[in-house]
Amino acid sequence: MLAEGTKNVRYAVRWRVLLKYLGVLGIVLAALNSVPLGVAVLFGEFEVAGRYAIVLLALLALALPLSRMTAPGQLQMNEAMTVVVLVFLLGSLVSSYSLGAASDKWLDSWFEAVSGITTTGLSTMGSVEDKPRAFLFARSWMQWYGGLGIVVLSLVLFLRNSVAARRLMDIEATGETLVSTTQIYARRIAIVYGILTVCALTATWLVMDDGFVALLHSLSAVSTGGFSTFDNSLARLEPLAAGVLMGFAWLGAVSLPLYFLIWQKGPSALLHDLELRALLIATAVLAGLLYLWLPANGHGWPDALLMGMSAQSTTGFSTLAVSDLDDASKLAMIGSMLAGGSVGSTAGGFKLLRLLLLLRLLQLLLARAAAPRHAVIEARLGARRIADEDLWRAMLLMVMFMLLIFLSWLAFVAHGYPPLDALFEVVSASATVGLSTGITRPDLEPFLKVLLCFDMLAGRIEIFALLVVLYPGTWFGERSGAL
Repeated sequence: MLAEGTKNVRYAVRWRVLLKYLGVLGIVLAALNSVPLGVAVLFGEFEVAGRYAIVLLALLALALPLSRMTAPGQLQMNEAMTVVVLVFLLGSLVSSYSLGAASDKWLDSWFEAVSGITTTGLSTMGSVEDKPRAFLFARSWMQWYGGLGIVVLSLVLFLRNSVAARRLMDIEATGETLVSTTQIYARRIAIVYGILTVCALTATWLVMDDGFVALLHSLSAVSTGGFSTFDNSLARLEPLAAGVLMGFAWLGAVSLPLYFLIWQKGPSALLHDLELRALLIATAVLAGLLYLWLPANGHGWPDALLMGMSAQSTTGFSTLAVSDLDDASKLAMIGSMLAGGSVGSTAGGFKLLRLLLLLRLLQLLLARAAAPRHAVIEARLGARRIADEDLWRAMLLMVMFMLLIFLSWLAFVAHGYPPLDALFEVVSASATVGLSTGITRPDLEPFLKVLLCFDMLAGRIEIFALLVVLYPGTWFGERSGAL
C-alpha cells in the first residue's frame, strides 16, 4: 500500500525546467569566464585567452536560447537539486578546457577545475610557480565564485522568479534567512562577501609587495579555498602576511548572514551565535593540541595557530608540510576538518551546527530516558526550538557523509596507501579543505583522481543532492503535468 501511495506523488524532473534554468546559469558562467579571459589578454597570454574565448562563445551559444524557454515557476525539489549539481559539473567541465593550457592531461585539468569550483584546493600539479599568470588567477577566481555560490550569484543577477529562486537558495545557501525574500537575502550575502574580499585584499596588499599575489591569495582566503601561487603555500610568506591571510580565511568560515546581523543589531549579536562560539573553541583546542605535538625544530605557536585555523576553517593554506606531522596531529586535524565551519559560510565539512544538533540529540535522548513517561521535553538549541525532524535530518546527512568517507578511504587503502594518510586525504577532499599528506600528486592513479573529484563535489554540494541526481526515479517515471 505504501509503495502504491508514493508512486502517484513521485515525479521525475521535467526537461524543460532543467534546460531553462541551466540556460540562465550558463549565462552567469559565461560572464564569470570573461574575467580570466580579460586577465589573459592583459598579460599577453593569448593561448589561454583563446581557450577562454572559445568557452565563452560556446556557453553563450548554448545558454542564450535555453534561457528564453518558457518553464513553470514552481520547481520540484529534485529539479532544484539537479540544477545545482549540473551547474557545478558544467562549470568544472568547461573550465577544464581553459585550464588545459597549463597541463597536457585533461584529467589533471578537470581535477584542478573541480578543486577550484568546490573551494577545495587540492592539486595534482607538481608545481604551480611556472604556470601562466592567467592560469593562477583562474584557479583563485573559481574558488572565489565557487565560495559565494554560482546559484547565489545567479539570484543576484538574473532570476526574477521568487519561487524558483527560493528553491535554488535552499540547496546552495543553507543558512537562516534574515529577510523574507530570497533575492534580497542573496544580495545581502553578496555584499557581505564583497566587502570581506575588499578588506582582505587591502590588508594583504599592505603587508605584501606584489599586488597580483595579494589578490590571488585574498580570493582564495575569503572563499576558504586555499589555492596559492607558491608550491609551499603560505610558508613562502612572511609571518605577518600569512597571519593576515589566515585571519580572513577564518572569517570566511563564519556564517555570512551573521555579519549582516551584526550590522543591524550591533556586536551583541555575536554573543548569541552558538556556532561562532563553537568555531572559536574548536580552533583554540586544535591549535593547542598542535602546539603540544609539533616537532620542536623551529615550529612554535604561530605554525600551530595558523595550521589549526586552516584545518578548522577548511581553507587548506599551510605553513608546514602535513607529511611532517605525527599521527596524533593528523588525527586531530581530521576531526576538525570533518566538523568544518558555520552553516551559511564558505567553509566545508558537515558544519558545526550539525555537530551541535547531534550533541543536543544525545542530550535529549538521555533526558527522555530519565524523565517520567508522560513528560514532554523539547529539543532546543539556544533559544530556538528544534523539531525532531531537523535533528534526524542532520544525523542522516552526517551518516551519509561518513559513509562516503569510509568507502573512499577503502579504495585508497586497497591501492596500498597508508591508512592514516589515506583517511586524511579523503577527509580533506570531502570536507573541501585541500591540505594533503602528499598522496594527491601528478602520478596518482586515475581512478583515485576521479574518486577525489566525486568527494569534492559531494562535499561542496551535499551528498544528498548528488544521490538525488544518481537516483533513477529522478530521471525516469511520471512527470508533473505542469510542463
